[in-house]
Amino acid sequence: MSLVIIMLKRLSLFLVAPLVFLLGGMAIFSRVATPEPLAVEAFDALYADPAEVPSGPLNVLHLGHSLVGHDMPQMLAQLAQSGHSYNSQLGWGTPLKDHWDENAPRNGFADSNTHPQYRDGLNALSSGEYDAVILTEAVEIRDSIKYQDSAEMLHNLADKARSHNPNVAVYFYETWHHLNDPEGWLERLDRDLGLYWEGEILRRALNYEATPQPIYMIPGGQVMARFARAVEARGGVGPINNRQDLFLDQIHFNDYGAYLIALTHYAVLYKTSPVGLPHALLKADGTPAADPGPEAARLMQETVWEVVTGYPKTGVPQN
Repeated sequence: MSLVIIMLKRLSLFLVAPLVFLLGGMAIFSRVATPEPLAVEAFDALYADPAEVPSGPLNVLHLGHSLVGHDMPQMLAQLAQSGHSYNSQLGWGTPLKDHWDENAPRNGFADSNTHPQYRDGLNALSSGEYDAVILTEAVEIRDSIKYQDSAEMLHNLADKARSHNPNVAVYFYETWHHLNDPEGWLERLDRDLGLYWEGEILRRALNYEATPQPIYMIPGGQVMARFARAVEARGGVGPINNRQDLFLDQIHFNDYGAYLIALTHYAVLYKTSPVGLPHALLKADGTPAADPGPEAARLMQETVWEVVTGYPKTGVPQN
């Protein structure tokens, strides 16, 4: 009897092992491999001509996390033409993958989306109602790339937006890391744009398509770095003395930082200089935001325009 049992076990292993191998192989090959980064020459060629300048106010969708926040989009709406409207879906450190996968455990969604402008992200993308969709990845950016399929998710979300509205403009918002990053805050901003935001995410996302369409950059980190250097070189401007004065803590912007990033979004979305825009604005809750004053606001506005008109991936006409 024991010999029969042994023979049956061996037979089952003989039959099951190839099946397991076959199914495992099918699972492996069913995944779409992440493509190599789009070649630099082809990448640059995509942005050789600026994007079309909007003819009127925009309807915008923000998918992101606390480095988007509630106040920054509200400030942007006040800077833009009358009629600018927006919705958002936010979370705590939310990667693109969590906006794509509605079954993911989305940290902070219950707390971050109790505001009038909230709209479910996938529902919003499927509506085809937006002129511009702004996406951003979670930081630490290297961890998102390693664990969260950043390039694939950027492609998926952009493709979904375009499949429901071929005329939608898609943007990728570059942020920043902690001020006390051991590798250096400015050093990482100088390095990470090309290495990670472009090289590992954007250029790979574009290479999913045989004929890629531009995804434009909103260079928030680059503007932060340029403005911080300018302020610190002057020994302070208005109420802002150094980079820390743009932040509540080591990574989240305060009212001054929110204003600077709202100016950046305005300049890229509307392809228009922000110089001369108002600087006494309201926060999302209707209370006055801290006013940087005319001198600091002017430097912010000029810095934003210098950065976006010196970086073709914004789609803004270049100097």
